This record gives sequence, structure tokens and C-alpha cells, in this order.
Amino acid sequence: MLQALDIAIILIYLFGTIVIGLTLRKKAQKSKEEYLLGGKNLPWYMLGLSNASGMFDISGTMWLVTLTFVYGLKSIWIPWLWPVFNQVFLMMYLSSWLRRSEVTTGAEWINFRFDNGKGGNWSHTIIVIFAILSCLGFLAYGFIGLGKFVEIFIPWEMVSNYVPFHVPPTYIPHFYGIIFTLFAVFYSIIGGMSGIVWTDVLQYTIMTISSIAIAIIAFKAVGSETLVVPKDWMNPFFEWELHMDWSGIIDEVNTKIASDGYSMFSIFFMLMLFKGILASIAGPAPNYDMQKILSTKSPKEAAMMSGFSNLALMPTRYLMIGGFSVLAILFYEKLDLTTAGILDFEKILPAAIQQFLPVGLLGLVLAGLLAAFMSTFAGTLNAAQAYMVNDIYLKRNPNASRKKINKINYVSGILVVLVSIVLGFFVEDVNSILQWIVSALYGSYVMSNLLKWHWWRFNGEGYFWGMLSGIIPALIFPIFTDTLDLYYFPVILLISLIGCIVGTYSAPATNEKVLIHFYKKTHPWGFWKPILEKIKEKEPEFEKNKAFKRDMFNVSVGIVAQTLLVIIPLYLILHQHIHMLIAIGILVICAIILKKTWWNKLQRL
Repeated sequence: MLQALDIAIILIYLFGTIVIGLTLRKKAQKSKEEYLLGGKNLPWYMLGLSNASGMFDISGTMWLVTLTFVYGLKSIWIPWLWPVFNQVFLMMYLSSWLRRSEVTTGAEWINFRFDNGKGGNWSHTIIVIFAILSCLGFLAYGFIGLGKFVEIFIPWEMVSNYVPFHVPPTYIPHFYGIIFTLFAVFYSIIGGMSGIVWTDVLQYTIMTISSIAIAIIAFKAVGSETLVVPKDWMNPFFEWELHMDWSGIIDEVNTKIASDGYSMFSIFFMLMLFKGILASIAGPAPNYDMQKILSTKSPKEAAMMSGFSNLALMPTRYLMIGGFSVLAILFYEKLDLTTAGILDFEKILPAAIQQFLPVGLLGLVLAGLLAAFMSTFAGTLNAAQAYMVNDIYLKRNPNASRKKINKINYVSGILVVLVSIVLGFFVEDVNSILQWIVSALYGSYVMSNLLKWHWWRFNGEGYFWGMLSGIIPALIFPIFTDTLDLYYFPVILLISLIGCIVGTYSAPATNEKVLIHFYKKTHPWGFWKPILEKIKEKEPEFEKNKAFKRDMFNVSVGIVAQTLLVIIPLYLILHQHIHMLIAIGILVICAIILKKTWWNKLQRL
């Protein structure tokens, strides 16, 4: 049960978000660019902290705590579903490419790449649809996670007498989700991007303090208690099958493993890696991550921001994840994981918080995790608003007044929130919608967005039909099959590729002037020879981008470094000191390599 001090800390945080929103309201109203991108004048390290804070979301943290509890150190690979290493691709080269465009949204970037002819308009329309779909999916995902989280700390019996209508037990999480969503809506709609970034920095500070405190509690508990886990739980490496047997320890976990569909772990891993690399090369999806990149001051700072996000997020987050997972295993019998008589492992995080944290720290952690939800929610909401205002309303009303644009910003934000809340009522659990977003929906995104960077002949029609032919099966397949969404990712990818090729050759190539402008400004590597030759006729000194091998080498080193940032906190908590020192040594080697092959090259931008 929450004590007065815990409640006071939470209320102070919520009050702080309102103050930030009101303080930055006038700044946000100066222009569309101020509202959506913070005037492109925010420091890269603040945007990096904000991006890390946005990824430190409550639903994702609940999911990762469950994974670590169940799969141990093998769980470090499963977030590659996102894929988490897309931040490494962004850091090494993609953020710089994207920022060079100087656009406001991903849909506006499409016009920069394909022009605003028939194909460009088609492709612009389909990316707006995808962006809003993905934003709504992420908002619903965060919404249901928050509700399940709050339900443990504020029992419905305490609240029901004050609610003037009946709420069925299955919809209690949704009721709580609506209440706390309103705070995020306030500061993001009122304060715009600047309000989101400053609130995120406050949230990151709270989460860092909380994570360190939780890791210390878990570290001490491991030193004084016996951690009983399956024999492969401590081993991050895996064979063809998972071989994770909880029989005689916590038998119910075996049912969870069977339902997750990860038993054939090598097949799962290969599909995940295949999908992850393609998705990463395709570039960021049109959500809050892309908006933060477009908000930086320069291409160089965009790359620095993406790199700093990794450094800020991984160790801090995994101190908390590892701490709660270990405490939950040590004292499993003290946790209440049932909802309406059904065992729900996604409640491990809130149950562990309630059971193991002292007064004061409990309030701080709850404030931080509520902030984490609101950070992700607000950033995603800002991205959805950017598309609705910039790419729908202003397309039809280019001469709208500043006052009118501000009004549309507010209305679009409220509309997006209402729709996402309605969608949240149809979501069964965090894992189901997460799997759909990262596997099925993003399967429709990958091929069109990979080709847009790397193939000169790819046109707006190809982009449109590639996206559309992927989105339709992504929406339909889950209705007719219960299999893991990742397993039909290759099918969606193949259908989308066919759509890309057929669509591309159904229409002429994009206007040559548009392609030359795009290639000169973005300067990607790939299949651009005809365009390069046209440029060299007038500018013989112009050189093609020869950095492919270096970029891929840096990406490989970066993924290793990112994975080490995940596992080092887990080794620390588990008292695996030799393994931890080896991991730190390899991390230092990675840092030295990247100093020479990435950082030094970056300084010349």
C-alpha cells in the first residue's frame, strides 16, 4: 500500500510536468517548427537523454523484466525484435543522412526523395497512414501496460466508491490508463517538443537514481540468498533449442515459455537478426525517434545524439531490469501475479516494486515509471500530431495562420489520444501488441524504406505499392493465425518486395533533378551510378560515398558494444565478477576502435 511520502513524491512529479508544459507553452506557439521540433535548437545531449527516456517505457520495461525472469541472460537477444540495435545503425550513418534533408517529418522526407508528382503524393499518403497506424499501436501498447501497472498499487476497492459508474474487472487497467494519460496529453500538447524534452530529462534523472537503488538492493540480496534457476539461465549463449526447464523450481514458467513460442531459439534468433538488419538499414520508422533526429542542430549532432541515447539507456535500464528480475526469483512466493484468477507474468515488475521497495524509494520508482510511460506516450503523440498537422492539414491549407495551426495541433492531439484509448480496449496484453508492431506492421515498412535510400530507380509508385502490399497482410494475418508474428514476417516482406518491383516499373523514374538534389544532399551509398554520372558531368570533383565497408564494420562493433552495455549490469547484480571484467575489457576495445573509425571521422562533418 502506498504511504503518504510515496504519494507526495508522485504528486510532486505530476505537478512538475504541468509546470513544464505551462512554462514552455509560449515558446511552442511561436511556430510550427518550434512546436514540432523545438526550433531545431535543442542540445544533442538533451535530445539523447530524451530519446533514451522515451525508450525507457513502462510497458517495455514490464516486458523485459518478464523476459529476464524467464529466460535469464538469454533474454538479452530477444529485444533484437525491435530491433534495439537500430540505434547503432542510426549512430554510425543513418541519422546524419536523415538530418541532411532538413525536413520536419518522415512524410515530408518522402516528398524530398520522390517529389510531389503522382508517385510522390501516393507515397506521401501511404507513409502518413503507416505513421499514424504505428503511433496508434504504440500508444495503445503503452496505455495497457500502464493500466496493468497501476492496478497493483491502487487497488480498485479503494477507488470504486468514488467512481459514479460501473467498471467491469477486465477494464480496470484501461480506466487507470485513461486517468494518467491525461497528464501526458497536457504537457505534450501544450509544450510541444521542448516540453517533452525537458520533462524527459527530469524523468531520466528519476529513473537513474531509482535504477541504481534497485540494483544495490538486488546485489545485496544475491549475496545473502541462494538464487535457484535452471542450469542454462546464467548462460547468454544458446543451442538449436532453448533448453530452459523450470520444473521443480517454478513450474508455471514452463507454460509461459511454451506460449511465447521461443523454444526453437536458433530459428527465432535467425529470423529476428534477418528482420532486424533489414529494418535497421531501412532507417527509423516515422515515430518519436525520427522526430528527435530531425530536431537536432546538424547531421553531426544527429549522429552524436543517437550514440548518446545508447550510452544513456542500456546500463541504467538493465540495472533496474536485472534488479527486479533477480528479486522476483529470490522471493517468488511473496509475489501476487494473478489477475481475475489467471497467472500473469507481465505483472512481475509491479508486484516486485510493491514487495521489495521501502517507503520513499517506492514513490520515486513509481514516479519514474509513470514518467517513463508519459515520456513514450508524449513523444509518440508528438510524432502523430506532426503527421496530422504538417502532412494532412497543411497540405490542404498551406496558408493557415499561426493561431489556426496551434488550434489544429491541439485538436489533432486530442483526437489521436481518443482513438488510441479505444484501441487499447481491444488489446489483450503487452506482448501481443508489441509482437504485432515490431514483426507484422514493421514488415510492411522494411522493403520500401530500404530501397528508398539505396536504389535510384525506385520511385513513388514503387514505394506506395510496396508499403500497401505489406500493410494489408500485416492487418489481416493476425486474424487468421495464432502463430508468432515474427514467423510470417518473411511472407510479408516477400509480398512487399513484389509490390515494390511491380510498382516501380509501372511508372517512369523519378524526375532527374529531384534525384540529383536528393543524392547530392543526402549522399548515401548504394546503386546510384546513373545519377552520380549526371552530377559528375557538371561537378567532376564530386565523389560517390565509399564508406559502406567502414559503416558496416562500425555497425558490427557497435552492436557488440551495445550488447555488452546490456549484459554488464546483469553480471554486476549476479556477482559474476570475472565475466563482468571480461565484458568491460571487450567494451573498452570496442570504444577504442570506434574512436578511430567513427568519432574521428564524425568530427570532419
